[in-house]
This record gives sequence, structure tokens and C-alpha cells, in this order.
Amino acid sequence: MRTLKLNNGISMPVLGLGTFMMKPNEAEEAVYNALKSGYRLIDTANAYMNERAVGRGIKKSGVPREEIFLESKLWPTVYTKNTAVDEMLERLGVDYVDLLLLHQPAGDYLAGYKTMEKAVKEGKVKAIGLSNFEGKPLEEILNNCEIKPTVIQVEAHPYYPQNELKEIIKKDDIHIQAWYPLGHGDKSLIEEPIFTELAKKYGKSNAQIILRWHIQQGNIVIPGSKNPEHIKDNANIFDFELTDDEMNRIAKINKNTRYYIPNPQLTASYATMELNPEADV
Repeated sequence: MRTLKLNNGISMPVLGLGTFMMKPNEAEEAVYNALKSGYRLIDTANAYMNERAVGRGIKKSGVPREEIFLESKLWPTVYTKNTAVDEMLERLGVDYVDLLLLHQPAGDYLAGYKTMEKAVKEGKVKAIGLSNFEGKPLEEILNNCEIKPTVIQVEAHPYYPQNELKEIIKKDDIHIQAWYPLGHGDKSLIEEPIFTELAKKYGKSNAQIILRWHIQQGNIVIPGSKNPEHIKDNANIFDFELTDDEMNRIAKINKNTRYYIPNPQLTASYATMELNPEADV
């Protein structure tokens, strides 16, 4: 699996498996299938309620822990909890995670970021970053952090390529990790004529062309799938390369349109939205 180097010198796979909205049994099987298919990046979160299942899938695969880049996210209600990282590691059944993100710009996220910096110094986390942070919250983190974020996980796809955010984080060599990399499965995006044309040219699917576009954009992608064949297909994008002209043509379909519109009131409510770890079985 191809990797890129983060701003702290650590290498991270450019493509992995996302486990958002997967029930524990589904996540366990998907992680197992992904690792058996050559994936080495696995993404989960406190809020997905499947960290224990992800840990089981890793163990079941037989792939050595040191070969896997494991990523999770802290939920706002645990940003100030001293045991948050230890409890996460216990659920995953590991001694460390390779990347830890703050999940939402809610609650005391500055304290949450310091919690992650402390975990890095203690060897429990190798790299840290942010999820869904843009605008003022991102600026606050960048102005107050001791350890720079390595990754920002946000919605990104050809209809919303995050060009403005990329310019903001370029100076700190922070990478975009895309959720909704295929536009939330929107047929109007996936079936854009440019993708159909390129799929025919390269003998790939439209989705594979879009994922390849992400990689050449410098994005890290974590498409989620429970289907073993789709998991394999999503990773089959490293045997061809889009030309500069093709990348420029894809850039022209940018609509600057999100599928998920952030709701400030909903985001604020995350600060008190308690999770039930016991639901992750």
C-alpha cells in the first residue's frame, strides 16, 4: 500500500478502510477482510461504537500490529477526561494508536488537544490531528498547539475539493483525509461524464477513478464498505495514473457544494452528548 510522510516524519497509508455506521459485527468482518486484502490503514472512532470490534478484526487477521496504521477519534464529552486515551486503547486492545483525532469542534477542544499532546509524549499515540475543524476552531488549535496536527479529516470529493482549506494548512504540511470521498454515493457525482470516460479508458470503475483523483490530489481516503469485493476494488487504484489534463478537467466539475451542512447548534450539542461504550460489544 502506498504511503505518504506526515509532518512529524511518520509514514501513513494513503488509502484505508472507514468503519463509520458499521455495527460491531460488520466492522469486525470488514476490518478482517480489508487487512487480508492488503489494507494497512483502519479508521474508527469512539462515536462509531465499534472500537472493540475493530480490535477483534485486527487480531483475527493475524497481521502484526506494527504493520497496521490504526486511527481513532475522541468524542467531545471525553476531551477533559484524564483516562480517555487509556479507555480507548483498552477498547481497541492495543498499546498505542498511530493517529488520534479530535472528532468535533465542540466542548473544550483546546483541553482535548492538550490531552492528545500528552498522549504523544507518553508513547500512547504516534500522531495527532483533527476531524471537522475549519475556520475559527482550526485557527485556535494552530495558534495554541505545541505539536502540529498531521491530518485534518473533512468532507472532500470532486464537488467539494476543499481548495481553500488546503491553502490554509499548506504551510504546516497538514494532509486532508477525506470522508464522503465518493460524495456520499451520489449518482450525479459518480456518473459525471468525465469519470465514465476515464473509467472506459483505464478499464476501471467510476468510483476507482474518483479515488485515484483523491490520491493524486494528495488526499488520504478511507472509503467504507462491508462488501469484500468492493473493499478489494477500492484498493485497486495504484496501477494507473491520471494525466495533468485529466486532473484539470476533473477540477472543472467543482461545485463548492457539501453533502453535509454543518449545523452550529447540533455541533454545540456534541459537548454534552454522552456515548455508551457498553454498546460496543
